[in-house]
Amino acid sequence: MSVEWKDMVLDKVAVGPVSARIYQGADYGKGPPIVLYLHGGAFLDSETNVDRPVAMSLAKAGAIVAAVDYSSLSGNMFPKALEVSFSVFSYLANKRAAGLGDRKSLLFVAGEEAGGNVAAGVALKARDQLPDALDGQILISPLLDPFMGTSSIRKAEAIGMRQRWTEGWSHYLSGGGCHPYAAPCLCSRLSGVAPALIFTAEDDPLHDETIGYGARLKKAGVGVRQHVLPAGMGWPLIYGGKSGETPGWQEHVSRHFGSFLQDVSVQPQLH
Repeated sequence: MSVEWKDMVLDKVAVGPVSARIYQGADYGKGPPIVLYLHGGAFLDSETNVDRPVAMSLAKAGAIVAAVDYSSLSGNMFPKALEVSFSVFSYLANKRAAGLGDRKSLLFVAGEEAGGNVAAGVALKARDQLPDALDGQILISPLLDPFMGTSSIRKAEAIGMRQRWTEGWSHYLSGGGCHPYAAPCLCSRLSGVAPALIFTAEDDPLHDETIGYGARLKKAGVGVRQHVLPAGMGWPLIYGGKSGETPGWQEHVSRHFGSFLQDVSVQPQLH
């Protein structure tokens, strides 16, 4: 499916106007799922109006994907980054019939790397404040652990990512304490959150914390679909690493998201 995109401003969000790039398949069906997509960048990048390969991959599965600029209003700091993202989520949940999708559209939140952290935080806050509004969360190599003590993340020193993530965590948490919404891996109560589709790769420095969070969600009774992609598929591209010109992971993300959509539609809790 070919994907089209357009830039727009969501001007009725409670925190103020938020810029977004909307991706959608050229022939998406009736009642398409809506995905709020939160970009990566180690809590340091605020680049807007750039291509988002993950968002395009989700759109190829038939979704309308709103890749929002949560950074400009928040400075990539907690709790503002979460507040902006949750405000957009609330807007999409309440206004989808008048804007993107329709009343039958499923609503998801997705994020990669730092955006995966914020997406997980949105899922936790949605459970606590807007029960049943979120149909699923898509966590793509999420940056969840400020202590960065896993074996896989220590390997990130070789490509300079551990230092970048250290700086990013310091910046993100400088606006407040380490609340469970800010570091979901530290949250002691995970039950009741939306079903999760989780991606990592064998050569991903965030592999261990991603797998660990998925295991804790499962233990809490949350429906989880977890995929570990083979090494060498260009996966580091999502957080700024080097890869080949044709990352093989995009097809996998699109295909597994399509299956996740079917699962959620038939079994809302994936239990």
